[in-house]
Amino acid sequence: MKLLTEKIKKKAKEQYQYGSDIDKQDVVAKFFNPMGAGTWYLLNMDKDEDYAWGIVDWMGLEMGSFSMKELQSIKLPLGLTIERDLYFPEIPAADLWSDLVKAKQY
Repeated sequence: MKLLTEKIKKKAKEQYQYGSDIDKQDVVAKFFNPMGAGTWYLLNMDKDEDYAWGIVDWMGLEMGSFSMKELQSIKLPLGLTIERDLYFPEIPAADLWSDLVKAKQY
């Protein structure tokens, strides 16, 4: 599956100027491991289309950078790869962060 469409790349690059300020950004894509743990929410991306920044929910919830090339290169059992949630709508990043933090509280 193609993780980045032209629309996703355009929006993520436009938001790069906001850095880590989640109050000014939307989540433009959700990537996930169909075999288990690991979800990446893309907020912004450098023009090189590798350096990405967003929310990562894997072995804990955090905000930070990740490599799109690494995500695309992950090979899972049964020939699976990291997938993009085709039905995930763009939502304000601050709203998603708040919802994820609430969901992780025990």
